[in-house]
Amino acid sequence: MSNLLNISSSPHVRDKSSTKSIMWDVFLALMPAAIFGIYNFSVKPRDINAILLIVVCIATCVLTEYIWQKAMKLPLTVSDGSAAVTGLLLALNLSSTFPIWMAIIGSVFAIIIVKQLFGGLGQNFMNPALGARCFLMVSFAGQMTSFTYDGVTGATPLAQIKMGTGTPKLLDMFLGTTGGTIGETSVVALLIGAAYLVARKVISLRIPVTYIVTFAIFAILFGQHDIMYLAKELCGGGLILGAFFMATDYVTSPITPKGQIVFGIILGVLTGVFRIFGASAEGVSYAIIISNLLVPLIERVTIPVPFGKEGIKDGK
Repeated sequence: MSNLLNISSSPHVRDKSSTKSIMWDVFLALMPAAIFGIYNFSVKPRDINAILLIVVCIATCVLTEYIWQKAMKLPLTVSDGSAAVTGLLLALNLSSTFPIWMAIIGSVFAIIIVKQLFGGLGQNFMNPALGARCFLMVSFAGQMTSFTYDGVTGATPLAQIKMGTGTPKLLDMFLGTTGGTIGETSVVALLIGAAYLVARKVISLRIPVTYIVTFAIFAILFGQHDIMYLAKELCGGGLILGAFFMATDYVTSPITPKGQIVFGIILGVLTGVFRIFGASAEGVSYAIIISNLLVPLIERVTIPVPFGKEGIKDGK
C-alpha cells in the first residue's frame, strides 16, 4: 500500500503561513515606525496624542469589526489581526495633532464602508486604511494637512520643497526628525520593518522596487534635474510607507508577476503626476487607491497562459 500513488485535490503547493501570521508580521514590522513616531512627536512630557491616536485607531477598528460581525451574525475574525493592522496603518497616516474624534470616524469608515460592506477581508477593492485616509482628507482637509513639529506648526519637507520656502536636510528626512504624519517621517525605521517582511517572505520586492524606481525616473525627467532633490523626494512623505506596507497588500494588489510590475509602474507614474504637477506635495494615497481599482484589469491582461495551452490564433 505504501507504493500506491496518492492523488489529492488542489492546491498541491501549501505553505505554513496563515492570514493571522501574515497580519501580525505586518503589525510587528510597523512597530519601529510607530515607536519612532511616538518619540518624535512627543515634544512635551504630557504630549501623548501620538500614542493615543495609535491606541484609539486600533481599538476602534477591532471593536467596530467585532460589533458589525456580531450584529450581522457573521463569523468573528478580529483575532486574525487585519483590523488591528488597519487601525495602526490609519494612525500612522495621521498627524500627531489630529483630533481623536475624527480618527474614530475614520476608523469606523475603514472597517464598515471599505471592508465589511464588500464582504470582509479578501473582498475589499481598496486598502481600508488608505480609503479612510482619503475620506478624512476630503472631510477634514484642514486638520489632515496641519502638521506640528517641536511645538511649531509648519509645512512638511515635501511641501517646503514644492513651494520653495525651505531646504530641509536630507539626513533629517532619512532619520525622521521632521514634520509629517506619525509613521511616514523615518525612512530608516520603515526600512527596518520592510526588511523584516522580506526576510519573513511576507512580501516580495517586485512591487515596491518597481514603484520607487518608476517614480525616481519620473521625478528626474519632469521634476528638478538634481540628485539631492530626488533623494529628498524619495525620503519625504509616505512613499516608503506606501511602497512597502500598503501597495503590497495581498487583497488589493495583483497576484501575477507581470501584473505586479505593471502595478508598480502605474503607482510610480501616478505618484509623480500628483507630486510634480498637482497642487499637493503628496500623492501616494490617491495613487495606490486608483491603482487598486485597476487591479482586475491588470490581472486580466497579465494572466499567464496555462502550460500546454495553445496560443490564440487568428483573433479567436
